[in-house]
Amino acid sequence: MAKANRVYPKKVPVSKNQEVEAEVIDITYQGMGVIKVDSFPIFVVDAIPGETLRVVVTKVLKNYAFGRVIKRVTVSPDRVSDVDQVAITTGIAPLANLKYDAQLKFKQRQIEQLFKKVNLSVNVAPTIGMTNPTAYRNKAQVPVQMIDGQLTTGFYRRGSHKLVPVDNFYIQDPKVDEAVRVTRDILRDYNLSAYDEQTKKGVVRHIMARRGYYSHELMVVIVTNTKRLPEAEEIADKLRAKLPELKSFIHNINNHDTNVIMGDWNETIWGADDIHDQLMGKDFVIGPNSFYQVNPQTTSVLYTLAAKKAGLKATDTVVDAYSGIGTITLSIADHVKKVYGVEVIEGAVADAEKNAQNNHISNVEFVLADAPEQMVKWANEGLKPDVVFVDPPRKGLTSELIEAVSTMAPETFVYISCNPATLARDAVEILANGYVIDGDIQPLDQFPQTTHIESVTVFKRGVKS
Repeated sequence: MAKANRVYPKKVPVSKNQEVEAEVIDITYQGMGVIKVDSFPIFVVDAIPGETLRVVVTKVLKNYAFGRVIKRVTVSPDRVSDVDQVAITTGIAPLANLKYDAQLKFKQRQIEQLFKKVNLSVNVAPTIGMTNPTAYRNKAQVPVQMIDGQLTTGFYRRGSHKLVPVDNFYIQDPKVDEAVRVTRDILRDYNLSAYDEQTKKGVVRHIMARRGYYSHELMVVIVTNTKRLPEAEEIADKLRAKLPELKSFIHNINNHDTNVIMGDWNETIWGADDIHDQLMGKDFVIGPNSFYQVNPQTTSVLYTLAAKKAGLKATDTVVDAYSGIGTITLSIADHVKKVYGVEVIEGAVADAEKNAQNNHISNVEFVLADAPEQMVKWANEGLKPDVVFVDPPRKGLTSELIEAVSTMAPETFVYISCNPATLARDAVEILANGYVIDGDIQPLDQFPQTTHIESVTVFKRGVKS
């Protein structure tokens, strides 16, 4: 009787503390360099393709390992030599060691490779970049910890909850960084403690600051584990004295054992409940919990491009799925007959309706619902839009939403993606539901110095496969 075939575990070719020398062949989606020993991958911080490195293995797992650079035998011409190492080691800006033109090519290549993995042949245009790819983020949510007896702000070291003290976040608006530092120092003046995840004691969990890129209106939010913010009025007075742009100071409560940064309860300690900013000629209300693109400079480029590629007409009816506070909906409303927006977050819908009213836009309608469920409902009700925009979270689209769009049968389906892996996965299903990709996939660098990629793909109704 023949014995069943056995699969013997393959021996890992490296061990912890072993030193190896190899060439960096790729960068991961987390911004780590990849070297291989006998086809076994080792991931290395601050390593870019084209470099030959001497590496010590720091951790070994079943299918891969991690390593640390001991020596650069050869240095890539694409390397930035004077970058702040904290930005690399913490993951604040994992691509800051790579010249900007090489970053743009890396992002274009990422999309190409992911579509190749799902056996789709596509054209990916060169990535649209920024003139100044630093200091662009208009929002910071900064964790705090007690270090050497005082409340400290910073960023977690990669793969840990060990806080690395940071004052300059490199990719953030300097005024946002300043607001975080000033708030931290005031909290120190009043000896406020940081929340401890282990003991579940302490007061402050995060400091959040956001600033209108065009309006220069500033909001500061202190997130606490406690229902009360000690010395709240005194803190407000000091913030007002030190931050002339301050328009809103808010206390947010998050007393749940969770990785979610902001809680649902807000108390305005001083000033307005929200701030404003302008985007594509429209004014937007931004509350403490509002989703608003962190890089409005490229957001206007992104939405203008998406609208242009959609070929919008004055007679069109449009659906905007995942409409948030209405940024896409309101930016295209002037060009079409009617826009329907759907969003699952109640506060975002309230902001969207307020934004429509403030901008005197009457041809939009916002629905509070889960986007896939509402799209199915609209399909069943016989809504027949000419164009559908989707701008989903990183997890991408559901099969139900894709099927609902197919039932609605719009001529044009515009997919704005922040995750090329789920875009490629969803594209397979969209094509199977009767669409073809129209033109190039267009990457935009919404998040310079990081591995995140925004892109626009336009699908046109074709023949169902």
